[in-house]
Amino acid sequence: MKKRFILGISVCFLALILSGTVYAAAKPVKLGFVYIMSGPFATYGQFAKQGAELAIDEVNKAGGINGRTVEGFFEDSTGKSDVGIRVIRKLVYEAGVDAVIGLDSSGVASAVTPVMKELKTPLIITHAATPDVTGTNCNRYTFRISLNLNQNIAMAAKIASEGKAKTWTTVGPDYSFGHQSWEYFQKYLSQRKSGLVFLPDDKAAFPPLSTTDFSPYITKVISSNADGVLISLWGGNLIDFVRQGMDMGFFDGKREVLMTLGAATEVLYALKDKMPEGIWVGTRYWFNANNTPVNKAFVNAYHKRFGVYPSYNAHGAYAAVKMYAAAAAKAKSVDKEKIVGTLEGFALELPVGKVVIRPEDHQAVTDGVWGKTAADPKVPIRVLKPLRKFAGKDITPSVAETGCKMK
Repeated sequence: MKKRFILGISVCFLALILSGTVYAAAKPVKLGFVYIMSGPFATYGQFAKQGAELAIDEVNKAGGINGRTVEGFFEDSTGKSDVGIRVIRKLVYEAGVDAVIGLDSSGVASAVTPVMKELKTPLIITHAATPDVTGTNCNRYTFRISLNLNQNIAMAAKIASEGKAKTWTTVGPDYSFGHQSWEYFQKYLSQRKSGLVFLPDDKAAFPPLSTTDFSPYITKVISSNADGVLISLWGGNLIDFVRQGMDMGFFDGKREVLMTLGAATEVLYALKDKMPEGIWVGTRYWFNANNTPVNKAFVNAYHKRFGVYPSYNAHGAYAAVKMYAAAAAKAKSVDKEKIVGTLEGFALELPVGKVVIRPEDHQAVTDGVWGKTAADPKVPIRVLKPLRKFAGKDITPSVAETGCKMK
């Protein structure tokens, strides 16, 4: 009896150990997502959440990451730096996420990036475009999977250099993104074409993010007599500007207009036929620009599930999940340091095309797209026709130019 009792206890103890081992092996991989989920820019966060959820479901259906299911945890940055830092700390310390994905605002990204060194957690930026996070403020834990401001503006400058406009001004949000967009546009366009005039900042228009009445800024631009306008507004700001600009005659054909983020489908769905035709618009991903099986599968799956075409923000979140899953499979681990090491120099075919994470600064090198807005009776939003693609190697600045000194 005594031997049987001891044997029973031993079996139970062994079962507990084995169940603990199984539990540890089955522990889910946790991914934290931080986007603007409320306010006038909330649509961007909603599209990103949809892209992330689609990718997570596909990864789990295919067996998860190294046999473990993936769970997503979503937080609202509200577009504020202090909130962004707080919710990322919450994701790392409370939720125990293995990586953080997201960020819309360049201001939030600039504030968050230094914190990742303290948290020692990989951050994959999918939207925020400030060059600083993969430039002067680069660090081991921060990566960007999308085109940055330099790459997008390099395409804008190429297009502008082929036009007739001689005097340029800008309308951009009054924070780093708007001012840096104008700064780099002047730099890159001047390198391509001489004899141009760029109006000084006090003659340009930099409305605060909280602006809803853009009439004073539209009037200012029209009165400046500039025949070229770079618009770096985005989200709700861009939607309001276009609607009010249409009413005030801004799009009367007297000036060349380039919208750096005008091809965001969040904006195009909100405006539909209110978006003027014949305007050059940029984007970081366009749903029918890449005729590959990977892209077709993504667009079809996204449209079937959500009833709309994916935006670049939806693609960014989707692509980041896929990139992380592929890196973890290669590393055979989700250990944070191993993931960081694997992502450096990592390349993957994504819906946007081949994306390479440059090891020197962790910036994605990938092709870019611009196009002119046009009506298509088969599609409920403006499409890009003609469509222009730019090779990643031609639009990406050298590491020396970025100022990144990776430690």
